[in-house]
Amino acid sequence: MTNSTHLSKIDDRLIRLIGIPGFGVIIPNFTGLFGELGPSDWMYWSGYVYFIFIAWVIWQGNRWLLFRQRENMNWFSNPVRKLTILVGANVFYTAPVTVSLIYGWYAISGIGPVEWSIIQLVTLANVICVIFVTHAYETVFLIKERQSDLVHFEQLERAKVESELEALKSQIDPHFMFNSLNTLSYLIENDQQKALLFNESLSDVYRYILMNKQKELVTLKEELEFANNYFTLMQIRFGTGVRLHVDMRGLEENKLLSPISLQLLLEKAVKHNEFNELKPLDIRLNLEEGWVEVSNNLQLKKVENSSKIGLRNLRERYRLVVGKEIEVVQSDLEFTVKLPYLEV
Repeated sequence: MTNSTHLSKIDDRLIRLIGIPGFGVIIPNFTGLFGELGPSDWMYWSGYVYFIFIAWVIWQGNRWLLFRQRENMNWFSNPVRKLTILVGANVFYTAPVTVSLIYGWYAISGIGPVEWSIIQLVTLANVICVIFVTHAYETVFLIKERQSDLVHFEQLERAKVESELEALKSQIDPHFMFNSLNTLSYLIENDQQKALLFNESLSDVYRYILMNKQKELVTLKEELEFANNYFTLMQIRFGTGVRLHVDMRGLEENKLLSPISLQLLLEKAVKHNEFNELKPLDIRLNLEEGWVEVSNNLQLKKVENSSKIGLRNLRERYRLVVGKEIEVVQSDLEFTVKLPYLEV
């Protein structure tokens, strides 16, 4: 965001409405510009109008100088040069204007000979006040720039998160389809009847993926139903060699997960373990406080070539969407992944 944009958002009308008359009234009384004039003299009241005019000329002129130099310079590129020009512009504008207009006051008021000590005092007071007001303006500008930078940074971070999330989501399709087609190819060669059933069930499962992969969050209930449907595919191929145990006591609609999380973990358990009907693979889904735990007994394959896309995908998605890391715990007997859920 440019400096000119910041300037356009500075609404200082109220402070000028108060400050200009305020300086026009206080400084003459503080420095003795009225001399022997009192409230009974018409020139006394005319003087207030004149001094408020002087305050307006000085305020508006310095304001214009400040706004112009902010369009071309900032504190971060060359702070010493900016400070020098800022103070110099204020002093060399304020001092001559003050001296000339106060000298004019002596000429039109008839209060006596010109008191140069008073003119010096008024000039010094005006310069100090201008520096103070300029500092207040700069503080407001810096605060607004800081706020704008924070908003811009948050927008960039959000765009980055969305970009990363889209990249992660794009992995779901090929990853899932690659494994499913491998399974289907195996069944076609070994059991065509199961292959037909698998193909019909696969279409139902893939429909869920198409409907939900673009979502950032789905309810745990929906995700659990999808996991059960996916497990049906696993049973078609492996029979009782794979078993699923679900304990979701306390399940409510307000718990949210990143979509297709449970399916990836079911798939991972099958991919990395050896099992059969005599040594089944037991997969457990448990609902704990703040977490959904997916665990399985370890019967690791001896030779394994894994890209680890699934677990890395999950880790990144939960970091981006949920704002928490998944936890992975592995012992000699069991492998557990804990998925943090959100409550709404």
